[in-house]
Amino acid sequence: MYDNLGAQQGRPGVTTNLQSNPFGNAFSGAGSGLIRGGLGAYGERILGSGSEYVQSNISRYFSDPQYYFQVNEHYVRNKLKVVLFPFLHRGHWTRITEPVAGRLSYKPPIYDINAPDLYIPFMVFGTYIVLAGFSLGLHGKFSPEALNWLIMKGLVGWFLQFLLLKMSLFSLGSGEAPFLDIVAYAGYTFTGMCLAVFGRIMWSYSYYFLMPWTCLCMGIFLVKTMKRVLFSEVRSHESSKQHYLLLLIALAQFPLFVWLGNVGLHWLF
Repeated sequence: MYDNLGAQQGRPGVTTNLQSNPFGNAFSGAGSGLIRGGLGAYGERILGSGSEYVQSNISRYFSDPQYYFQVNEHYVRNKLKVVLFPFLHRGHWTRITEPVAGRLSYKPPIYDINAPDLYIPFMVFGTYIVLAGFSLGLHGKFSPEALNWLIMKGLVGWFLQFLLLKMSLFSLGSGEAPFLDIVAYAGYTFTGMCLAVFGRIMWSYSYYFLMPWTCLCMGIFLVKTMKRVLFSEVRSHESSKQHYLLLLIALAQFPLFVWLGNVGLHWLF
């Protein structure tokens, strides 16, 4: 038995030695390399075009936030004069352009009085909250809850002004104005509100003179700004429609200012 096992173990076995084809490996390697290279180039092209599209749309609708804070004391002083006394502005209302990287770009606020900024809107919004809270304190009505209502009321008013300007542009077939530009123009509303609330603190009867005055000035400022700066980009010949929208923007300032100026314990009143 053991001899048979030994004979079987010593018997040369049948081996299946399959030799690899060098040409097949070469062709398959070259083919996979071409496929990988083609897919990689195609993917880079798609990602590159996609990133350029996203960047172009971001720069088109959402400008660089740092642009809106390039201000100085001279600009802030003159800008407040333009917002509070727009009929005294003797210069033009169009923005100044300059060539940057082969294309025209608007100059920052520090070099252009007609450029929108976010420094003044944020500052006057905070000032409005402080003055309104101080007015409540003089009447013994101040509380943390009342301060929260004031902040909410101010933000809602800012949003309503933004919505009014944005919908006006959409109705004319142009929604391409940068988002932060509209936010800045809407935020100038609180410049006049600060003046009206401060007048009420100093002398209550002055509020009834300052409120219509600030409404009128803000209406004139927005009409001139929207007409010369924003509506100039609208390729529309419906001049009557533009005039009606400008009139609507001006008239809408009165109920908005009265609502924001009525400082109370509830944001609806």
